[in-house]
Amino acid sequence: MSFINYMAREINCKIVYYGPGLCGKTTNLQYIYERTNPDAKGKMISLATETERTLFFDFLPLSLGEIRGFKTRFHLYTVPGQVFYDASRKLILKGVDGVIFVADSQFERLEANQESVENLRVNLAEQGYSLDKIPYVIQYNKRDLPNVVPVEELRELLNPMGVPDFEANARDGVGVFETLKAVSKLVLTELKKGGA
Repeated sequence: MSFINYMAREINCKIVYYGPGLCGKTTNLQYIYERTNPDAKGKMISLATETERTLFFDFLPLSLGEIRGFKTRFHLYTVPGQVFYDASRKLILKGVDGVIFVADSQFERLEANQESVENLRVNLAEQGYSLDKIPYVIQYNKRDLPNVVPVEELRELLNPMGVPDFEANARDGVGVFETLKAVSKLVLTELKKGGA
């Protein structure tokens, strides 16, 4: 649920990058952060333990416009990929406005992708959200590697609802901003419906 800061005239929205370990969630955030105007972004914060890392930063996109005189500020989060950190994943999903599922396109990661989507569905339901109703897009990452599953097969397995999806190579920035723009537009559409 978005947070409205009346003093700053801002609507704060939370977007979470979700997916299996080493699928490219952090790479997406780092790419976006490095290419965002310094005046329009906050610091990137990394919350790390010995074996998990969660990244976070916020930015104020200047091209997405205002909603009833309020600017929109997006807070981007990654979740730890390992299932062992499920409690952290649940905590990061609290108050989420939109989700980007980052799938690893490699054949050997198919099962991990499917397990992670199911884990996302369960964790959202525990927070009172439905994956079928929340602004949600999918990114098929690592398309530059030689051992990738055809996109049609990934869609069949991971995207039965037909949400917007994008091919990507986050390391080189291919599809990174397209994915973010798509979920941002869905979040803003939901905000406008809610009468923000």
